Amino acid sequence: MTADLPAVRTGIVGLGNIGHHHADRLADLGVPLVGGMDVSAEARDRFADRYGVETYADHAALFDDVDAVVVTTPNKFHEEYALAAFDRDLHVLLEKPLAHSIGSAERIADAAREADGTCMVGFNNRFRNAVQLLRERIERGDLGEVTHVEANYVRRRGVPGRGSWFTRREISGGGALIDLGVHAIDLALYLLGGPDVEEVSGVTRSEFGSREDYAYLEMWGDDEGPGAFDVDDSASAFVRCADDRTVSLEVAWATNRPPTHEFVVRGTEAAARFDLMESDLTIHSASSDGADHFVDATIEPRENDPHAAEQRAFFEAIDAGREEGSGVEEALTVQRVVDAIYRSSDEGQTISLAKRLQEV
Repeated sequence: MTADLPAVRTGIVGLGNIGHHHADRLADLGVPLVGGMDVSAEARDRFADRYGVETYADHAALFDDVDAVVVTTPNKFHEEYALAAFDRDLHVLLEKPLAHSIGSAERIADAAREADGTCMVGFNNRFRNAVQLLRERIERGDLGEVTHVEANYVRRRGVPGRGSWFTRREISGGGALIDLGVHAIDLALYLLGGPDVEEVSGVTRSEFGSREDYAYLEMWGDDEGPGAFDVDDSASAFVRCADDRTVSLEVAWATNRPPTHEFVVRGTEAAARFDLMESDLTIHSASSDGADHFVDATIEPRENDPHAAEQRAFFEAIDAGREEGSGVEEALTVQRVVDAIYRSSDEGQTISLAKRLQEV
């Protein structure tokens, strides 16, 4: 264990690929991994063989032996395990999104407010060095007033294997929007300073995953065909926040265009551009000093592992008795935006979140 982190006995609920990903980083940080839980016997055996820890079919048995849990299950089951952990006053790192539906997300948030443990939601992109450098420059005023974020998270052909839980609405709650879009929405609102969201307008589409002739490229897992796909594979949206701050959003698992993970953050004094998949950051401005001219400053942040940085922030927050990174309330705002985009697409109209919050 690294000397500056507390010895928090930790378990993992959900022992698939992302569960292994978190377990590897716990080991790197020296955090004691006590065990894991999964309903799949195969997943339990694989996890036990790799990490040499006890595994359980029942979460209650695992929760008896830990101080904190990392929940990495499919979205539909977040509520069950998070609420059980809160009842035990355990600390919880819950993978994004908060839940598969707005109702479930609100129940998690209600329970988290009453819980004694620290809870974080896994929006790991906040912890990328490029994002942290940009956030620091925004806070010290280099960009002036930040007014708009162009948020893109677009794959060319990247539908998860049709038939996996990702492509079944009952379990996932949606497709590309709830998978990729939550990252883009969270990051945009984070860089805007967490404004109140007022209105949302959007369209979700299912244009590729339901086709017989889908070009099987960059997919994960086996493909069971279009009959195993009932979610969106892209979304376009516009989010209006307080003080006329705005977000334009493009997300997709599949499109007929080059992929992009570009974010552009526009301010009154300068703008910033970065790519989530590359370690780059460019600040764009103009100056009238001497001859009028453009100024483009390129910064090369050191690459880092955002999941490891997220975990470190989680355990430091436990030690300090506070929330860090993305708390449940911020994650609930993201879930409300996602829900509003789906409703806007279904109803063909702009959705007022301010009105909904007043009703709640």
